[in-house]
Amino acid sequence: MAADEHSEVIIYVVSDSAGDTGELVVRAAVAQFHPITADIRRAPFIHDAATLERFVLQAKEHKAIILYTLVLPELCERIVEFAEEQSVVAIDLLGSLISSLENKTNRRSRQEPGLNHVLDEDYFRKVEAVEFAVKYDDMRDTTGILKADIVLVGVSRTSKTPLSMYLAHKKFKVANVPLMPELEPPEELFQIPKDKVIGLTINVQYLNVIRKERLKALGLPDSAAYATTARIERELEYAAAITKRIGCLVIDVSHRAVEETASLILEHIESN
Repeated sequence: MAADEHSEVIIYVVSDSAGDTGELVVRAAVAQFHPITADIRRAPFIHDAATLERFVLQAKEHKAIILYTLVLPELCERIVEFAEEQSVVAIDLLGSLISSLENKTNRRSRQEPGLNHVLDEDYFRKVEAVEFAVKYDDMRDTTGILKADIVLVGVSRTSKTPLSMYLAHKKFKVANVPLMPELEPPEELFQIPKDKVIGLTINVQYLNVIRKERLKALGLPDSAAYATTARIERELEYAAAITKRIGCLVIDVSHRAVEETASLILEHIESN
């Protein structure tokens, strides 16, 4: 099957630290291939060759790509060797830059994993924000709306979850709420300042394509009601009525990368 027929690629982020840096790079790269999405599987805190080899074998089994951020030379050498033996694509995110810096400065790197994650207040705020985004994703618990710095609302497939995670890495606590005609919006949406709420909308035809691709990825017929133009129009009209009632900012995410939408959201939040 040709690569462009896939709507999702599997990428293992292998790291001797938490893997945040690698995941951010993957998300930034995959955003350039929308509506293709990435199933990012972290393999964090790798400190021995045996564990490293296990994840390489998993990547091979799932026909995945590996992006690694390893600073220990012995682990770097082993992943290169083993990935080549197993015919797995493995991309070194840090190696060439570290080598260039060593040559430029005439100094060896400290070779200490995780130095970019100094355990300070700033780092813990990011971790807390990421955990918050996971907990309050897709209205699993509506109390998160009252605790959030930002609340994203919109119909299915308007990038609410990836935006929540991206903004979490900027240390914002984000809850996201799906809007569907069959469900009453939570009352909490109307109890918080409207400037905290961001509505996400999208072009009908563009969403039609995205939803059909999603159905194909799930092995379902793209003729399902979820992807019909009539259904999409009904959902978008309903969502527009809700965001008008709230009085919040609405951003059209059609053909916009997650980073671009996030930038507009942050600009709005910081100006209020």
